[in-house]
Amino acid sequence: MRTHAAVLTVLLVVLSVVGATPAGAAASASGPAQVTQAEQCSFPFTATDATGTEVTVEEKPERVTTLMPSAAQTMWEIGGKEQVVGTTHFAHYLDGADSRTNVSASGMGVSTEAVVGTNPDLVLAPDGTDPDTVRALRDAGVTVFLFEETTSVEDVARDTTLTGKLTGNCAGAAEANAWMEANVDAAAEATADAERTRAIYPLGGGFVVGDETFIHNVIVASGGTNVVAEAGLSGYPEMSDETVVELEPEVVVVTDYTGRAIVESEPYASTPAGEENRTVMIDRNLLNQPAPRSVVFAVRNLTAGFHPDAAESADWTARSEVRVEGGAGSGGSESAEETDASGGTADDAGADGDAGTETGTQLPGLGVVAAVVALVATALLARRR
Repeated sequence: MRTHAAVLTVLLVVLSVVGATPAGAAASASGPAQVTQAEQCSFPFTATDATGTEVTVEEKPERVTTLMPSAAQTMWEIGGKEQVVGTTHFAHYLDGADSRTNVSASGMGVSTEAVVGTNPDLVLAPDGTDPDTVRALRDAGVTVFLFEETTSVEDVARDTTLTGKLTGNCAGAAEANAWMEANVDAAAEATADAERTRAIYPLGGGFVVGDETFIHNVIVASGGTNVVAEAGLSGYPEMSDETVVELEPEVVVVTDYTGRAIVESEPYASTPAGEENRTVMIDRNLLNQPAPRSVVFAVRNLTAGFHPDAAESADWTARSEVRVEGGAGSGGSESAEETDASGGTADDAGADGDAGTETGTQLPGLGVVAAVVALVATALLARRR
């Protein structure tokens, strides 16, 4: 029982903490990346959420409460931060977020009473939000939108667009998606002819990142091969030491929690990554935030870690280079400058940073959704029974 509790504690820590400082990538010098058309926001707006409920927002919400940091980050990125009145404490790395009401519960999850106390016009609940919380809030008369599962960059774009429509920030959402997609495309182009780097991402306690996850998709977008997915494993499986060695990862993606020293211990010491002491350090602070900023910083920096030369020559796009045409009245972004994950601004996403696999430079990470915690907890409890 103590072993299971310890493993669960590791996962809770790894999957819950947020906030990051991006390492660098040069911005494009080719001029603004234009979005030719932005969809107009209009109210009332109705959409069906993950519970199958038709949610109607009658007018642009003045008070929005977010139940996970990914939703808060998205609101900041699309120009809706002034509408946000409540966030979880894990979102307090965002500039000004600490002045919002903290709706986190004393343990995991959020406080229904605190959310109701923010008197929200709309509550944004990313996937992984406790369904009981959604029901309780709706029973209290609160309008809640629960998003579908987010396991890819395309899903992030979908959720960003939908957040824009729900909150009246359609042009800002279009800009954020254009920025994100331009950098993902730049990574793909830069690494198109490179041999893909065989990577593994351990979460702690023997658990690793597999296929059909957000992290897997970002590893692939950055020119890597997720060896766990290559072995046919999905989600966040628990893997034996023998299997890790058999997969022969060339690079171990690590966090400030697991640390670079993981490659010096078994099973990783017996892999090519351990023998060559190759790691890419990703700050755990953005691990469970599938949102535009997380995608951009992660793809840029993982690309720099996997393929330094390709990343150096990549045509990266800065946030300030993205503009929307035909977006009048759509609720454009209030922050055209690129904002780093610690709340500062850096027009080229922290270009003075240094990224690489050999040096183990600290890099930003991205995200496992909070639902992983519930899945792992269920497995551990079932095993204990």
